[in-house]
Amino acid sequence: MAAPTNKTVKTAPKEAPAEPFKRAVAGCFKAIAGVGEFEVSYASERPSLGPDRARLPDLPRRFTAQDAAVLRGHADSMALRLACHDPSVHRRMLPSGDIARAVFEAVEQARVEALGSQRMLGTKNNLTAMLSDRYHRGPYAEITERADAPIQDAVALMVRERLTGQAPPADARKIVDLWRDYIEARADKDLSRLTDVLGDQKKFGEITRDLLTSLEMGEDRGLENEDDNESDEESSGNQEQGDEDAQRSEDDTQDGATEVEAEMSQEELPDSASESEAGPPAEMPDDAELGDSDEAAEPWQPRQPPAHDTKGPEYHAYTTKFDEETSAEELCDAEELTRLRAYLDKQLNNLQGVVARLANRLQRRLLAQQNRAWEFDLEEGVLDPARLSRVVTDPTAALSFKRERDTEFRDTVVTLLIDNSGSMRGRPITVAATCADILARTLERCAVKVEVLGFTTRAWKGGQSREAWLAGGKPANPGRLNDLRHIVYKSADAPWRRARRNLGLMMREGLLKENIDGEALDWAHKRLLGRPEARKILMMISDGAPVDDSTLSVNAGNYLERHLRHIITQIEDRSPVELIAIGIGHDVTRYYKRAVTIVDAEELGGAMTEKLAELFDDKPAPAPRGRRLH
Repeated sequence: MAAPTNKTVKTAPKEAPAEPFKRAVAGCFKAIAGVGEFEVSYASERPSLGPDRARLPDLPRRFTAQDAAVLRGHADSMALRLACHDPSVHRRMLPSGDIARAVFEAVEQARVEALGSQRMLGTKNNLTAMLSDRYHRGPYAEITERADAPIQDAVALMVRERLTGQAPPADARKIVDLWRDYIEARADKDLSRLTDVLGDQKKFGEITRDLLTSLEMGEDRGLENEDDNESDEESSGNQEQGDEDAQRSEDDTQDGATEVEAEMSQEELPDSASESEAGPPAEMPDDAELGDSDEAAEPWQPRQPPAHDTKGPEYHAYTTKFDEETSAEELCDAEELTRLRAYLDKQLNNLQGVVARLANRLQRRLLAQQNRAWEFDLEEGVLDPARLSRVVTDPTAALSFKRERDTEFRDTVVTLLIDNSGSMRGRPITVAATCADILARTLERCAVKVEVLGFTTRAWKGGQSREAWLAGGKPANPGRLNDLRHIVYKSADAPWRRARRNLGLMMREGLLKENIDGEALDWAHKRLLGRPEARKILMMISDGAPVDDSTLSVNAGNYLERHLRHIITQIEDRSPVELIAIGIGHDVTRYYKRAVTIVDAEELGGAMTEKLAELFDDKPAPAPRGRRLH
């Protein structure tokens, strides 16, 4: 008989009910994608797919069949992307403009999902459940105007309808209905051609580019050399074939340029652009790498010395009648702002903790600079009670006085200027809004006033400004052809608790459109100059160069970028405002002297707090130009 003992038998902890299902989904994901070693994780954040990992939405402890179908839909969508998508082909064919790029991405995703839907009935049902859930959660069913309906979603859903025969989800039908007549009137033949080349990504991409041209997005100009580059790579070992390919590419380029030259003659170019853009190719340095440019449609040109740009580039707006400077409350009612703010908080619970810790560290550094300091043993000032004991022990001792020393911490205001363009949709704009919210609250505790601004346009492809230009007979040199929308999320004098809800507006579908950075930067700078604070700091947060298809279609390709460079130079060289820039996946160090580029939006909170901490230090460490955070 065994001796009695007090030890308890340890049993394995009981796993959550959803764990076996998660393992099954992960195994199915790897089987469809055809990968062996691949990390599949689950989190209450936005789903994402990386080179070696996938993040899927987490399940509630007691999940329903609908929850399971939505999760499997996300997994199937990502697995099909890995199995049926060639990144190198996609990268070569990808357009350069924000709108065209978004449409191209959405159509390609619709292609890979259609392949899975045709081959596997279960996958088809899962993808349908995922799409229905996505559009049910967003404010898509409330959209009533075409300007608020994302065209990339409309095109992708119409492509899905042609490829699979499935109607758009109920909550997305308004998006498609608003755009259907416009798209089918211009690109119906292109949509019909997609069905025949569903399994060929390259041919499918070529037809998608034709579709973009039919929709007058003007993205074909930046893509006309793609076939030439590919042919050069394939014929590097055959000089004779290379000569034939070069001759053919030259003919193709000339044919493709004819249409552009018909729309934009030499007289339509600004005077300051004609000299740099008309230069002979022989002036290009031997070590120039054309592939490094973020803007594929922009030709290489030598950088002009600052002394040659004393008057600045010629830049103007065709009309400012339709521009608006507005507050978040004017763009959205209180009830929707509350709902959007709740959505923002729900999306980033994990990130909020990380950024809050960084912000608290910044707060301690700022408060340390504001501590009161005293000078002792003075002949006049405030009586020092700590020295009165000396008078008692030695009546002949003189009284001791003290005086508070002035701190070097100056009255400060910080402006956060956030890019509200379409390319910021999803994770970047969500992270930017959360970081701005937490930093505004932190700096307010340290007696530093904060202003949060955003910039975008009122419409895609020109809006009322372009309509006025068309009605006026398309005069040459129209300048900027879109309606600006500058948004004040939080003014410098408004307390954080009152403006907190406004930041949820960035989550509103249809708000993010084009970005004209130069005028937005000038607007934020002028607001700062009117402030009474002794120190003024302006932080620009962006993920790309200025882009507005309507403006660039009738002006030089670098029209907006030259104006942005001019505004930056004016602020950095002649203004008391301290300018910082943070680029999300975009090298802003080629524009700004004090800048940092981050690879992922997750690093934004750390970059913002680090750059602000450097500015507030007594002796800030000079950051090298071109520094990157990894």
